[in-house]
This record gives sequence, structure tokens and C-alpha cells, in this order.
Amino acid sequence: GYVGYEEGGQLTEKVRRRPYSVVLFDEIEKAHPDIFNVLLQVLDDGLLTDSLGRKVDFKNAILVMTSNLGTKLIQKGVSLGFQKVAESETRKRMKNDILDELKRNFSPEFLNRIDEFVVFHPLEKEHLLNIVDILIRELNERLAEREVQLEMGEDVKHWLIAQGYQPQYGARPMRRTIQKLLGDPLSDELIRGRFKDVKKIKVVLRDDAPVFVEEEAMAGV
Repeated sequence: GYVGYEEGGQLTEKVRRRPYSVVLFDEIEKAHPDIFNVLLQVLDDGLLTDSLGRKVDFKNAILVMTSNLGTKLIQKGVSLGFQKVAESETRKRMKNDILDELKRNFSPEFLNRIDEFVVFHPLEKEHLLNIVDILIRELNERLAEREVQLEMGEDVKHWLIAQGYQPQYGARPMRRTIQKLLGDPLSDELIRGRFKDVKKIKVVLRDDAPVFVEEEAMAGV
């Protein structure tokens, strides 16, 4: 037979082989209606029959579904800002509004079978700083092949956040921002032969723009 002829389906096959799995359905609101019929069967019985007629047990699997429904409501909350005294009340109202949005887009039969609804809050400054640290660490891992490391102060990190963070898109643009403002320019400098014998490069801000400086030359900055 052809390759894979003994497999009953991508989802069922993976769970059959690894019953203790976490299964992610990203942006579930975009799924075909047939997917919801399948999910109803899984959420109801904990079982799903594959194309070969085998029953696959989902009772030990965790199903996670994400949705962008309610994003505009979160954006509105970010633009208005949160007063400390009313923060918990604002978040509670926002969660209720988002759950109402879910009810307008998904059937009661589907929603009633979901165990828990989690509404993610907008990212705060401390979260963004952690994300920047992770992305810089990834950049340094790539630079390790050239035995070069990039360093920067908190002022540069805050500047990167100001350039790249967009509440409506979350932290995703930060990766592109760091690549565009740090990764690409530094690659050009390295290709030109600059920093040939340098192990550490410092990023500093001059005229609201990042500048690469040899660590040894920092004493004169």
C-alpha cells in the first residue's frame, strides 16, 4: 500500500500513539463547521472513530482552543487604560464582554462542553521586557557562531518596546522589530568586516537610534 495507508487520520493517529497529549487548536473560530461536529463527539464521549473504524480514546488528552474573538474589546481596554482602583472591575467586565462575544459565534452545545475559559490580559511593561530579553538571547545564540555577543542597557530595551509593541498584535511584532533594528544592521557590519576581533558589542542610543560600539571603546562614550 501507499505510505501512511495504515494511519487513520492526523489527529486520531497522534493521540492514539500518545494518549497523554496536549492538543492545540489555534484560532478555532476559523475552523470548518465539520471540525465542531468532531469536537462535540470528543468533548461528549471522550472518543473519536478514525477512518479505519478504530475508536481512539481522548480521555487522557487536554484540548486547548485559542480564539481572537474579543480582541477589539481588549484593545479598547488598553486604549482607555486601567485605573488601579478599578482594575479588577474593568477586567471582570471585559471578560464578561468577551464571553458574550463567544456566545454570538459558537453554539451553546459547543460552549457548554468546555471546562474552562481563560481570557488573556494585555501585556504589561514587565512582560515585554522579559520578551525582549528572550529575543536578544536568541539573537546572541545565533551570533555565538561568530564568537560575538550583544549587550545593551535598559534604556535600549525600553526604546525597542516603544518601536515594536502594538497592543492589537501582542508581542509578535517585537521579533521583527529586533531583527530589523538590530539583527540586520549588525549582520551588515559583520559582513563588512567590522568587529572582526571583538567579542562583545554594546548597543547604545544616539539621536534616538541604536548604534553598535565595541565594548573596549565604551570608556570614551
